[in-house]
Amino acid sequence: MLSVLVPGGTGQLGSALSALASSEVRVVAPSSAELDVTSAGSVIAAVNALAAEAAEAGRNPLVINAAAYTAVDAAETDESRAFRINADGARVLAAACSSRRVPLIHVSTDYVFPGDSSRPYEPEDPLGPRSAYGRTKAAGEDAVLGSGARAWVVRTAWVYGAGGANFVETMRRLEGERDTVSVVDDQRGSPTWSADLAAGLLDLGRAVVSGRAPQRRVLHCTNAGETTWYGFARAVFEELGADPERVKPCTTAEFPRPAPRPPYSVLSNEAWQQAGLTPLRPWREALHDYLAGK
Repeated sequence: MLSVLVPGGTGQLGSALSALASSEVRVVAPSSAELDVTSAGSVIAAVNALAAEAAEAGRNPLVINAAAYTAVDAAETDESRAFRINADGARVLAAACSSRRVPLIHVSTDYVFPGDSSRPYEPEDPLGPRSAYGRTKAAGEDAVLGSGARAWVVRTAWVYGAGGANFVETMRRLEGERDTVSVVDDQRGSPTWSADLAAGLLDLGRAVVSGRAPQRRVLHCTNAGETTWYGFARAVFEELGADPERVKPCTTAEFPRPAPRPPYSVLSNEAWQQAGLTPLRPWREALHDYLAGK
């Protein structure tokens, strides 16, 4: 029996967590406007309320931090604001959880890695973010892990889902607007449906409160398998019943963006499985169900 507080609750991941609410899992998912993670007073009040409600109802309290500044390109010129949310906000939330002994699951990103690996990244691999967004998320990880809170960092990647702008919805829109679409074919990662990620995070939460908490405090959780953005786009077109040949490959150099992207950011899910947690299904199967409205 869980009572879960989800800061950033109206984004893709927060919405997916709210959809999993049940008689066994109570979810409170305030928007960033309703709960500003950079406001210590607001965060302390929210965590105190969670702990009190859980105690009264005989439930286990849990915080899943889905609040984040995720505008990767904008962060290049707005790093101070991104740092306030991704690092300072994480620190404030972890301190509040530590004071009330409430477990915390903090969601992070593949962008904390440099992207120069030739094999999937393990949780213990050295970090080396190349973008402002990645630097602020890495700082958030440090803040959480050094807070004294009973906390876990879960890195994920290439997230899409209901409730926000994402690559899948962009491709869906462009399929109806353009004859062809050019998509980069030299960046590799693991597309992850927010609904599957949410289920995985609750799986971890249940393990934490039932005495099966993973010893490793940093884990990776993505849908299984890997592809490029070009391969991902072709899959979207195929699922929509459109001709995938309308998707054309291009290089990162041909599609410059303000923030550098990691060329390779596949995350290994081996530590997740070793912790006894249920692995997420293949990314293509998840994409099919998402676009089918399942």
